[in-house]
Amino acid sequence: MGEFTDKAKGLGNEIAGNAKQMSGDPETRAEGAAQERKGEAQNLKGKVKGAFGDKV
Repeated sequence: MGEFTDKAKGLGNEIAGNAKQMSGDPETRAEGAAQERKGEAQNLKGKVKGAFGDKV
């Protein structure tokens, strides 16, 4: 995947994770927190690819 694809997927996961964390169900909130962290990692991966090229 390219830089922008990773960043877009990361942002989507962060948004979905934040929405799940608004739930009243503790299991869904935990799932949302994990999804948000996944999104943050994807976004970071995209930033690294932007800095070093898509070969990372």
